[in-house]
Amino acid sequence: MSKLFLILSLLMGAVILSSNYLVQFPIKYYGLDEVLTYGAFSYPIAFFITDLANRTYGKLIARNIVYIGFTIGISFTLIFSTNFADLISVRIAIGSGTAFLIAQLLDVQIFDYLRKKKWFIAPLTSSVIGSIIDTFLFFSISFYATGVPWITLALGDLGVKIFVALLMLIPFRMLLNTLKPI
Repeated sequence: MSKLFLILSLLMGAVILSSNYLVQFPIKYYGLDEVLTYGAFSYPIAFFITDLANRTYGKLIARNIVYIGFTIGISFTLIFSTNFADLISVRIAIGSGTAFLIAQLLDVQIFDYLRKKKWFIAPLTSSVIGSIIDTFLFFSISFYATGVPWITLALGDLGVKIFVALLMLIPFRMLLNTLKPI
């Protein structure tokens, strides 16, 4: 357990850090600057990591990976990516932490509840519900009343998260034979 646990924990921290940094940059092509940020593409991998941990080790270890990833990601976000003179930067850190913990812990519970269904039901359902909760919490905490078009950004972000959740079913299915469930 130790090597995979460590890898998943470090990956979770890296996903959080990169997503918190990338969410600050709208995609400036094809008129997407008010609809989508680069962070939308990296963050859904957090649900994939949580679901792999849950399938392999169960919900208690998956929760530990969420907590460790949260600690790593938020610590580095605060150190390297937060400008404490900029209120939006601070709100991004707070919004990210709040949304991440609530959505990921909810993902763990939903996945665990659905784990005995067909192989794709648990990861898809838990990731989609977690993504909805995460998106609403993150964008409302981070950008409400700032002038940032947070609703359109949230909808664009959610669309990408759901698309990536569907794509993540491919490697998840491929790893099912490698990673033996508890």
